[in-house]
Amino acid sequence: MRVMVLGGNGFIGRHLVRALEGRGDTVSVMSLRDPGAAAAATAGHDAVVNLAGASVSERWTAAQKAAIAESRIDLPRAYLAALGTREAKPSAYISASAIGYYGTSATATFTESSPPGDDFLARVCVGWETEARHAEALGMRVALVRTGLVLGTDGGALAKLLPLFRLGLGGPIGSGMQWYSWIHIDDLVGIYLLALDGASGPLNGTAPAPVTNAAFTKALGAAVHRPAFFPVPPFAIGLLLGEGSIVVVEGQRVLPEATHERGYAFLYPTLGGALEALVA
Repeated sequence: MRVMVLGGNGFIGRHLVRALEGRGDTVSVMSLRDPGAAAAATAGHDAVVNLAGASVSERWTAAQKAAIAESRIDLPRAYLAALGTREAKPSAYISASAIGYYGTSATATFTESSPPGDDFLARVCVGWETEARHAEALGMRVALVRTGLVLGTDGGALAKLLPLFRLGLGGPIGSGMQWYSWIHIDDLVGIYLLALDGASGPLNGTAPAPVTNAAFTKALGAAVHRPAFFPVPPFAIGLLLGEGSIVVVEGQRVLPEATHERGYAFLYPTLGGALEALVA
Protein backbone atom coordinates (compact mmCIF):
# COMPACT_ATOMS: atom_id res chain seq x y z
CA MET A 1 0.00 0.00 0.00
CA ARG A 2 1.19 3.53 -0.80
CA VAL A 3 0.27 5.86 2.05
CA MET A 4 0.49 9.65 2.23
CA VAL A 5 0.89 10.87 5.82
CA LEU A 6 0.08 14.55 6.25
CA GLY A 7 1.78 15.95 9.35
CA GLY A 8 3.93 12.82 9.53
CA ASN A 9 6.89 14.49 11.24
CA GLY A 10 5.06 14.90 14.57
CA PHE A 11 5.04 12.58 17.56
CA ILE A 12 2.26 10.27 16.34
CA GLY A 13 3.33 10.56 12.72
CA ARG A 14 6.89 9.37 13.37
CA HIS A 15 5.61 6.21 15.05
CA LEU A 16 3.02 5.56 12.35
CA VAL A 17 5.54 6.00 9.52
CA ARG A 18 7.91 3.49 11.17
CA ALA A 19 5.09 0.98 11.60
CA LEU A 20 3.95 1.36 7.99
CA GLU A 21 7.47 0.97 6.63
CA GLY A 22 8.03 -1.96 8.99
CA ARG A 23 5.17 -3.90 7.42
CA GLY A 24 6.30 -3.09 3.88
CA ASP A 25 4.13 -0.13 2.91
CA THR A 26 5.52 2.76 0.88
CA VAL A 27 5.16 6.02 2.80
CA SER A 28 5.29 9.68 1.77
CA VAL A 29 5.24 12.55 4.27
CA MET A 30 3.94 16.04 3.51
CA SER A 31 2.96 19.17 5.37
CA LEU A 32 -0.57 20.52 4.95
CA ARG A 33 0.56 24.15 5.02
CA ASP A 34 0.23 24.21 1.20
CA PRO A 35 -2.94 22.19 0.53
CA GLY A 36 -2.57 22.38 -3.26
CA ALA A 37 0.96 21.01 -3.19
CA ALA A 38 -0.09 18.27 -0.77
CA ALA A 39 -2.97 17.27 -3.07
CA ALA A 40 -0.64 17.15 -6.07
CA ALA A 41 1.83 14.97 -4.16
CA THR A 42 -0.99 12.60 -3.15
CA ALA A 43 -1.49 11.39 -6.72
CA GLY A 44 -0.75 7.68 -6.98
CA HIS A 45 -1.29 6.90 -3.30
CA ASP A 46 -3.78 4.35 -2.06
CA ALA A 47 -4.63 6.08 1.23
CA VAL A 48 -4.14 9.34 3.13
CA VAL A 49 -3.67 9.78 6.86
CA ASN A 50 -4.13 13.37 8.00
CA LEU A 51 -2.42 14.03 11.34
CA ALA A 52 -1.77 17.73 10.72
CA GLY A 53 -2.85 20.29 13.30
CA ALA A 54 -1.55 23.14 15.44
CA SER A 55 -0.77 22.25 19.05
CA VAL A 56 -3.60 22.31 21.60
CA SER A 57 -1.14 22.07 24.52
CA GLU A 58 -0.11 25.73 24.34
CA ARG A 59 -1.94 28.67 25.89
CA TRP A 60 -5.16 29.28 23.97
CA THR A 61 -4.70 32.88 22.92
CA ALA A 62 -7.00 34.20 20.21
CA ALA A 63 -4.22 33.62 17.68
CA GLN A 64 -3.61 30.05 18.86
CA LYS A 65 -7.32 29.22 18.76
CA ALA A 66 -7.46 30.57 15.21
CA ALA A 67 -4.45 28.41 14.27
CA ILE A 68 -6.04 25.33 15.87
CA ALA A 69 -9.24 25.82 13.88
CA GLU A 70 -7.55 26.74 10.61
CA SER A 71 -5.19 23.73 10.66
CA ARG A 72 -8.02 21.27 11.33
CA ILE A 73 -10.88 22.77 9.32
CA ASP A 74 -9.75 25.26 6.67
CA LEU A 75 -6.61 23.47 5.43
CA PRO A 76 -8.25 20.02 5.11
CA ARG A 77 -11.15 21.67 3.25
CA ALA A 78 -8.72 23.24 0.77
CA TYR A 79 -6.76 19.99 0.47
CA LEU A 80 -9.81 17.89 -0.35
CA ALA A 81 -11.10 20.52 -2.78
CA ALA A 82 -7.78 20.37 -4.63
CA LEU A 83 -7.75 16.57 -4.47
CA GLY A 84 -11.25 16.53 -5.97
CA THR A 85 -9.93 18.06 -9.20
CA ARG A 86 -7.59 15.14 -9.78
CA GLU A 87 -8.52 11.92 -11.54
CA ALA A 88 -6.45 9.50 -9.47
CA LYS A 89 -7.63 9.68 -5.87
CA PRO A 90 -6.79 7.49 -2.89
CA SER A 91 -9.44 5.01 -1.80
CA ALA A 92 -9.25 5.90 1.91
CA TYR A 93 -8.95 9.08 3.97
CA ILE A 94 -8.05 8.56 7.63
CA SER A 95 -8.33 11.71 9.72
CA ALA A 96 -7.13 12.40 13.22
CA SER A 97 -9.70 13.82 15.59
CA ALA A 98 -9.79 14.06 19.39
CA ILE A 99 -11.92 12.97 22.32
CA GLY A 100 -12.43 16.69 22.86
CA TYR A 101 -15.31 16.00 20.45
CA TYR A 102 -17.41 14.89 23.44
CA GLY A 103 -16.77 17.89 25.67
CA THR A 104 -15.85 17.34 29.32
CA SER A 105 -17.73 15.69 32.17
CA ALA A 106 -17.00 14.42 35.66
CA THR A 107 -19.73 11.78 35.49
CA ALA A 108 -20.62 10.82 31.90
CA THR A 109 -19.13 7.95 29.92
CA PHE A 110 -18.65 8.55 26.20
CA THR A 111 -18.46 6.13 23.27
CA GLU A 112 -18.28 6.72 19.53
CA SER A 113 -22.07 7.04 19.40
CA SER A 114 -22.20 9.85 22.00
CA PRO A 115 -23.20 13.34 20.79
CA PRO A 116 -20.66 16.15 20.59
CA GLY A 117 -20.07 18.73 23.29
CA ASP A 118 -20.30 22.48 22.85
CA ASP A 119 -17.03 23.99 24.08
CA PHE A 120 -14.33 25.36 21.76
CA LEU A 121 -12.47 22.08 21.27
CA ALA A 122 -15.69 20.13 20.71
CA ARG A 123 -16.77 22.59 18.02
CA VAL A 124 -13.36 22.34 16.36
CA CYS A 125 -13.58 18.54 16.38
CA VAL A 126 -17.05 18.65 14.82
CA GLY A 127 -15.75 20.92 12.06
CA TRP A 128 -12.65 18.75 11.65
CA GLU A 129 -14.73 15.62 11.17
CA THR A 130 -17.24 17.36 8.92
CA GLU A 131 -14.45 18.32 6.52
CA ALA A 132 -13.00 14.81 6.65
CA ARG A 133 -16.36 13.30 5.72
CA HIS A 134 -16.38 15.38 2.55
CA ALA A 135 -13.85 12.86 1.25
CA GLU A 136 -16.77 10.39 0.98
CA ALA A 137 -18.18 12.50 -1.85
CA LEU A 138 -14.89 11.90 -3.66
CA GLY A 139 -15.38 8.15 -3.39
CA MET A 140 -13.05 7.65 -0.44
CA ARG A 141 -13.68 5.51 2.64
CA VAL A 142 -13.38 7.73 5.74
CA ALA A 143 -12.27 6.83 9.26
CA LEU A 144 -11.93 9.26 12.18
CA VAL A 145 -9.55 8.45 15.04
CA ARG A 146 -10.65 10.37 18.15
CA THR A 147 -7.45 10.43 20.15
CA GLY A 148 -7.06 10.66 23.91
CA LEU A 149 -3.97 11.27 26.07
CA VAL A 150 -1.19 9.54 24.13
CA LEU A 151 1.59 7.99 26.20
CA GLY A 152 5.10 7.79 24.78
CA THR A 153 8.56 8.77 25.94
CA ASP A 154 9.54 10.75 22.84
CA GLY A 155 6.61 13.15 22.69
CA GLY A 156 3.22 14.05 24.09
CA ALA A 157 2.29 14.71 27.70
CA LEU A 158 4.24 11.83 29.26
CA ALA A 159 7.55 13.06 27.87
CA LYS A 160 6.92 16.39 29.64
CA LEU A 161 5.79 14.79 32.89
CA LEU A 162 8.55 12.20 33.31
CA PRO A 163 11.36 14.60 34.30
CA LEU A 164 9.18 16.10 37.06
CA PHE A 165 8.04 12.73 38.36
CA ARG A 166 11.57 11.34 38.35
CA LEU A 167 12.52 14.23 40.62
CA GLY A 168 9.63 13.41 42.94
CA LEU A 169 7.80 16.61 41.97
CA GLY A 170 4.71 15.04 40.43
CA GLY A 171 1.25 15.21 41.88
CA PRO A 172 -2.48 15.33 41.13
CA ILE A 173 -4.11 18.31 39.45
CA GLY A 174 -6.86 19.89 41.52
CA SER A 175 -9.12 17.28 43.08
CA GLY A 176 -7.57 14.50 41.00
CA MET A 177 -11.04 13.12 40.31
CA GLN A 178 -11.19 14.20 36.65
CA TRP A 179 -10.99 11.34 34.15
CA TYR A 180 -7.99 10.73 31.90
CA SER A 181 -8.69 8.64 28.81
CA TRP A 182 -5.19 7.56 27.82
CA ILE A 183 -3.61 5.26 25.22
CA HIS A 184 -0.13 3.80 24.64
CA ILE A 185 1.40 5.13 21.41
CA ASP A 186 1.75 1.59 20.01
CA ASP A 187 -1.98 1.00 20.42
CA LEU A 188 -2.83 4.30 18.77
CA VAL A 189 -0.66 3.32 15.81
CA GLY A 190 -2.42 -0.04 15.77
CA ILE A 191 -5.79 1.71 15.50
CA TYR A 192 -4.54 3.78 12.57
CA LEU A 193 -3.42 0.56 10.86
CA LEU A 194 -6.88 -0.91 11.53
CA ALA A 195 -8.41 2.13 9.86
CA LEU A 196 -6.07 1.92 6.89
CA ASP A 197 -6.89 -1.75 6.45
CA GLY A 198 -10.63 -1.24 6.20
CA ALA A 199 -12.34 0.22 9.29
CA SER A 200 -14.50 3.28 8.79
CA GLY A 201 -16.38 5.84 10.84
CA PRO A 202 -15.33 7.16 14.26
CA LEU A 203 -12.88 5.09 16.32
CA ASN A 204 -11.94 6.14 19.83
CA GLY A 205 -8.18 6.09 20.22
CA THR A 206 -8.31 5.40 23.95
CA ALA A 207 -7.51 2.37 26.09
CA PRO A 208 -10.44 0.42 27.55
CA ALA A 209 -9.56 1.35 31.17
CA PRO A 210 -9.57 5.14 31.68
CA VAL A 211 -8.41 6.34 35.10
CA THR A 212 -8.78 9.40 37.27
CA ASN A 213 -5.99 11.96 37.38
CA ALA A 214 -5.20 10.82 40.95
CA ALA A 215 -4.86 7.19 39.82
CA PHE A 216 -2.75 8.25 36.84
CA THR A 217 -0.46 10.25 39.12
CA LYS A 218 -0.10 7.37 41.56
CA ALA A 219 0.68 4.88 38.79
CA LEU A 220 3.27 7.13 37.17
CA GLY A 221 4.96 7.79 40.51
CA ALA A 222 5.08 4.04 41.15
CA ALA A 223 6.50 3.37 37.69
CA VAL A 224 9.46 5.69 38.33
CA HIS A 225 9.73 4.70 42.02
CA ARG A 226 9.16 8.21 43.31
CA PRO A 227 6.50 9.79 45.54
CA ALA A 228 3.88 11.89 43.74
CA PHE A 229 2.36 14.09 46.42
CA PHE A 230 2.78 17.63 45.10
CA PRO A 231 -0.71 18.85 44.15
CA VAL A 232 -1.05 21.27 41.25
CA PRO A 233 -3.80 23.87 41.81
CA PRO A 234 -6.15 24.36 38.84
CA PHE A 235 -5.39 28.09 38.68
CA ALA A 236 -1.74 27.27 37.90
CA ILE A 237 -2.80 25.20 34.90
CA GLY A 238 -5.13 28.05 33.94
CA LEU A 239 -2.22 30.51 33.96
CA LEU A 240 -0.23 28.15 31.74
CA LEU A 241 -2.89 27.08 29.24
CA GLY A 242 -5.67 29.64 29.58
CA GLU A 243 -8.97 28.27 28.26
CA GLY A 244 -7.07 25.17 27.15
CA SER A 245 -6.76 24.09 30.80
CA ILE A 246 -10.23 22.56 30.48
CA VAL A 247 -8.60 19.54 28.82
CA VAL A 248 -6.59 18.56 31.92
CA VAL A 249 -8.66 20.11 34.71
CA GLU A 250 -12.07 18.68 33.75
CA GLY A 251 -11.38 15.59 31.60
CA GLN A 252 -13.72 12.92 30.24
CA ARG A 253 -14.23 9.15 30.49
CA VAL A 254 -14.13 7.67 26.99
CA LEU A 255 -14.43 3.99 26.01
CA PRO A 256 -13.34 2.48 22.65
CA GLU A 257 -16.58 0.65 21.92
CA ALA A 258 -16.49 0.81 18.12
CA THR A 259 -12.74 0.20 18.11
CA HIS A 260 -13.35 -3.09 19.95
CA GLU A 261 -16.26 -3.99 17.66
CA ARG A 262 -14.04 -3.59 14.61
CA GLY A 263 -11.66 -6.16 16.06
CA TYR A 264 -8.82 -4.20 17.63
CA ALA A 265 -7.05 -6.07 20.47
CA PHE A 266 -5.16 -3.70 22.76
CA LEU A 267 -1.52 -4.40 23.50
CA TYR A 268 -1.71 -2.30 26.67
CA PRO A 269 -5.26 -2.35 28.07
CA THR A 270 -4.20 -1.21 31.57
CA LEU A 271 -2.27 1.87 32.65
CA GLY A 272 0.18 -0.06 34.82
CA GLY A 273 1.24 -2.27 31.93
CA ALA A 274 1.55 0.69 29.57
CA LEU A 275 3.72 2.68 31.97
CA GLU A 276 5.87 -0.32 32.82
CA ALA A 277 6.58 -0.87 29.12
CA LEU A 278 7.39 2.79 28.58
CA VAL A 279 9.53 3.72 31.60
CA ALA A 280 11.03 0.43 32.79
